[in-house]
Amino acid sequence: MRDTRTTSTGAPRVTGWIGWVWFAALMMILTGAFNIIYGLVAILRSTFFLETPNNTLLFNLSAWGWIHLILGILLVVAGFAVIAGQTWARAVAVILAMVNAITQMLLFSAYPWWSLLAIAIDVLVIYALIVHGRESEEVRI
Repeated sequence: MRDTRTTSTGAPRVTGWIGWVWFAALMMILTGAFNIIYGLVAILRSTFFLETPNNTLLFNLSAWGWIHLILGILLVVAGFAVIAGQTWARAVAVILAMVNAITQMLLFSAYPWWSLLAIAIDVLVIYALIVHGRESEEVRI
């Protein structure tokens, strides 16, 4: 079932659910910006974080910095594409939000409060794009 309704002229009419899609896109842009900052700090000023041998999983902090920097850039681009109503953007955005949630979980011991917040935002983004995202295909800015 679609969330859009058409007017008498056949043009799609925006309903309240499009706000969820824009919320998801803006949260992706915000989370992406934070990931970019997080990544740059991890790369350029790694002493900012308390790194112990048991603190990070799989990679060292510098590698996680690069991962977050690249993922942050991709999240920002996908967020703007969702706002623009690109048809491919919803699927890419959901995948990126899932990847971001997994990377945050793997870094949980290094930065627990931020990781919890980022995972919660990613879950909301995934919900908004899967449940209410169809309307964004009908309405383009």
